[in-house]
Amino acid sequence: MHTALTQRSVNVSERTVYRAMKAGGYIHKCRKPHSITKATTEVQEKENLIKRNFKANEPMTKLLTDITEIPCSDGKLYLSAILDCFNGEIVAFEMRDNMKKELCIDTVRQVTEKFGNLQNVILHSDRGSQYTSAEFREELKKNGIVQSLSGTGHCFDN
Repeated sequence: MHTALTQRSVNVSERTVYRAMKAGGYIHKCRKPHSITKATTEVQEKENLIKRNFKANEPMTKLLTDITEIPCSDGKLYLSAILDCFNGEIVAFEMRDNMKKELCIDTVRQVTEKFGNLQNVILHSDRGSQYTSAEFREELKKNGIVQSLSGTGHCFDN
């Protein structure tokens, strides 16, 4: 606002402009969100084992997972898929009308039933609540799967 006034040859200080705008109710007070925990970049780097290297030399060593929303005529359908980085094959998928953690847990169960022992296989996902839930992490641990998480706000990591 001060710049606009200066361009119109109105000489006032920034402080005067601020006080006038505040008195007129034109100053917006910045609000900070509450109860949102953000991990430090250092922690995120340790958890991101893939580091945008989406290639694998052997099948079933690096897997990627995410949820896709599919609009339908009678609502939304959510698809949870697991992709093998070796050849881009979808090795498991589940569909539901919701995207609760059970959708992702059942997708992992499907891949473990199909391929058996998945010790030290890396499963990479975003930091959605489904993937960071205690139940999902427990399912991975039970099957020996190593979790890799993309950084917060880094969509290209996933």
